[in-house]
Amino acid sequence: MTDQKKILGDERRAFILELLKNSQIPLKGSELAAQTNVSRQVIVGDITLLKARDEPIIATSQGYLYFKQNAGTPSFERTIACRHLPEDTLKELNLLVDHGVLVKDVKIEHAVYGDLTASIMVSNRQEVKQFIDNLQTTNASLLSELTGGIHLHTIAASSTQTLDKAEAALKEAGFLIEY
Repeated sequence: MTDQKKILGDERRAFILELLKNSQIPLKGSELAAQTNVSRQVIVGDITLLKARDEPIIATSQGYLYFKQNAGTPSFERTIACRHLPEDTLKELNLLVDHGVLVKDVKIEHAVYGDLTASIMVSNRQEVKQFIDNLQTTNASLLSELTGGIHLHTIAASSTQTLDKAEAALKEAGFLIEY
């Protein structure tokens, strides 16, 4: 934090919301903290409060996004079941994005916590690389490591044919669980 004046409470949350709505790229919590002269922890709390007000904010590995439904947003979605080793995550995600698919999230069924979902929001190789780099930098574990590699993804694309081709590529790679 600097000597600049802190932006307080509702005014800060309105400012954050405006920044997110106008951004074409994800904004990191640390960037928002620097712009409002508060800690990153305060930003996490602000994002939680904004989400509680039904603002469509998504936390991704690249930062926070305001989810805007528009003409460029993929309109066809499906959930797929996959299984692979942790070291195959890069290959799996690249297969999907190379077929024009947005990988929205990853889900697992945990024995104690039930369904766990984490936002991924990757649609190109650069975003996949950032996601993988973030995993490695933070030494974080994949959710699928809790379930022997079994996990679900919500994928989205501009057509069902695109989704079908992406699924076929996963099947060929041995990652798709057919049910």
